[in-house]
Amino acid sequence: MVEQKIRLSVDAVVFGYEEGVISVLLIKRKYDPFKGKWAIPGGFVLNNESLETAVERELQEETGVKINYLEQLYTFGDVERDPRGRVVTVAYVGLVRPNTFKIFASTDASQVQWFTIDKLPELSFDHQKILHTAIARLQAKITYEPIGFELLDKKFPFSDLEKLYTTLLGRPIDRRNFRKKILGLNVLDELDKKVSKGSGRPANLFQFNQKRYFQLKKEGIIFEI
Repeated sequence: MVEQKIRLSVDAVVFGYEEGVISVLLIKRKYDPFKGKWAIPGGFVLNNESLETAVERELQEETGVKINYLEQLYTFGDVERDPRGRVVTVAYVGLVRPNTFKIFASTDASQVQWFTIDKLPELSFDHQKILHTAIARLQAKITYEPIGFELLDKKFPFSDLEKLYTTLLGRPIDRRNFRKKILGLNVLDELDKKVSKGSGRPANLFQFNQKRYFQLKKEGIIFEI
């Protein structure tokens, strides 16, 4: 019987959202293979750590970004995906506000940078495939579950939420239908405050009701755009 020689790694696809722009956090590799090329942050899992611990550690070590929760995306195991040998990677995905983090390169990274998803450099390994899978997951998820409230200000006009969804989906939405469905979920509290944007009438501000949202998640949300 041939001895099995498979190594396990983790990768963290971290999307950022800011002012109608989606970006992804990438590192420039310090060592071979693909030295000097851009890649998704990640690395090998240590013998004494869980997958979740490993991906949080690698992300923080290489970029300075600490995220308490990353959702498992998919397992990528093509035989020749890594020139160092047989490596299976478990990819995770997260969504953050870039301006809440101070990024810095360390360990295996010589540089770290946010790139808008429509202006990406050439990526190492099979990271283009991983990134496309993550984008598809994100766009699919927001069509059945309200997400992204942590990407908005604590108090926001409804138009900011519409802009967030339009950006994440990459397409226009039916604004009237979207507003009706979101407000029907009762996860927003309308505040007795208004804000002026541009030349239009002052708009009411809203606030995300976390308690109601997590209660709905537990019960099972039915939400389709």
